[in-house]
Amino acid sequence: MAIPDYQSRMLPLLKFARDEKEYSVREAIDGLVQTFGLSEEEKKELLPSGKDVLFDNRVRWALLYLKKAGLLESERRGFFKIAQRGLEVLNRKPDAIDVKFLEQFPEFKEFKSASKKDKTDTVSIVSEETSQRTPVEILEYGYKSITQDLAQELLARVRNCSPSFFEKLVVELLVKMGYGGSRKDTGQAIGRSGDEGIDGIIKEDKLGLDIIYIQAKRWENAIERPEIMKFAGALQGQRAKKGIFITTSYFTEGAIQYVKKIESKIILIDGEQLAQLMIDYGVGVSKVTSYEIKKIDSDYFTEE
Repeated sequence: MAIPDYQSRMLPLLKFARDEKEYSVREAIDGLVQTFGLSEEEKKELLPSGKDVLFDNRVRWALLYLKKAGLLESERRGFFKIAQRGLEVLNRKPDAIDVKFLEQFPEFKEFKSASKKDKTDTVSIVSEETSQRTPVEILEYGYKSITQDLAQELLARVRNCSPSFFEKLVVELLVKMGYGGSRKDTGQAIGRSGDEGIDGIIKEDKLGLDIIYIQAKRWENAIERPEIMKFAGALQGQRAKKGIFITTSYFTEGAIQYVKKIESKIILIDGEQLAQLMIDYGVGVSKVTSYEIKKIDSDYFTEE
């Protein structure tokens, strides 16, 4: 089943607290997990950033909105209980509670108005899909979409660049990832092959405690198993145990399964991964803007 959106958690969350006891946020999350019958995979699904559990995030936003509407209240951090208004709402036996329902309460309307202040010059994305997501989700999925579009454009540029430029690109990426020591050392370690790719060895670390054999192919067609077998043979010929095969295209399933069975450690990096690494390490891209998401520092407000 699809993980319920944060608005569909509001009524179950209010019902969870109807006994007027104080509950921790963690207890509420665990209780709603049982209510919605989530699978183990659904309980562990993360937001795009990988820094928070999707279900937990949605429960916390539902909790925040119910507090702002005066249906729940909190006397200490991390805990909450139902408010008198919340009990009155439950007595009305609503079929559902969502943002539109909460707008009947002045405190919530004021909260929503404050959150929209100074946004008249920005583009507001309002759709059925985004209305079901929390503000953090909208931000993270929006970032993911922008990054995916950038990766596609970046890969198209790489596929159209010259072989020599591709060599330079790979060298710079490897250096920024921590391989090869200095850019000068890396450049000397990698040789030219003339087959729209590069082949050579590179230091695994700055001290050169181990070396890695590199092969890169600026190809359009898939890299199949025979190409990986040749690379594995080259490793044996060099008495090397580690290798990285980089391509602007993709690897067939046969190629992927082959590297899992051999003794040598070969890492396969396809076009999509190459583009993402370039974004992550700032190769061929530049920063337009950045946003910091901050939260309350509870330790700051602790009085001894």
